[in-house]
Amino acid sequence: MITNIRGQLSELSLTEAIISVGAFDYEVFIPEFVRRQLQPLIGKEVSLKTIEYIEGNPQKGRLTPRMIGFMSHAEREFFELVCSVDGVGVKKTLRAMVRPVKEVATAIEEKDIKQLTTLPGIGPAVAERIVAKLRRKMAKFALIVAKEFPADEAQTDVFGEAYEALLSLGYSANEARDKVETMAADGQKFKSIEEFLTALYQQERN
Repeated sequence: MITNIRGQLSELSLTEAIISVGAFDYEVFIPEFVRRQLQPLIGKEVSLKTIEYIEGNPQKGRLTPRMIGFMSHAEREFFELVCSVDGVGVKKTLRAMVRPVKEVATAIEEKDIKQLTTLPGIGPAVAERIVAKLRRKMAKFALIVAKEFPADEAQTDVFGEAYEALLSLGYSANEARDKVETMAADGQKFKSIEEFLTALYQQERN
């Protein structure tokens, strides 16, 4: 089992990081809170703590090994705890973790169901199960020292919010990612999610 990967961060999308190690490129899935930390490190050497899981349906005969990466052991441990809650699992946790670990852990510790339901895919029933199972284990995660983000953090926030907004409008994960990446590649700067969606609408009409 691979528990750590070190290499050059050659590519970064909304959901995956490509880590170049020698002659090999490894696809590592990442939650949003990790992507933000990796954003200023493209082209540099990084070290990610990893977990592995198998994706696919055994009955259909296709099982694919996947890796998920984190910047610290604490982040990895927190992710695995959330995954262990009934009705959550790896995919839902990957999509849901758009806020820093400290913020989510604090919401769980304080039984803030309303705050937890703002996470993508987490409804009231799931939020209550998360609190019931994990509340007494959250103190150390709520004390994690927040890392400094680069100067363009506001811009990456807008793209992250845009991705979630498109999902809520009915786009698939791939469609939402493609649209955000296309807009980001154009080099435009957006001060708000409303500004982003207006620009996307205008682009779709042209």
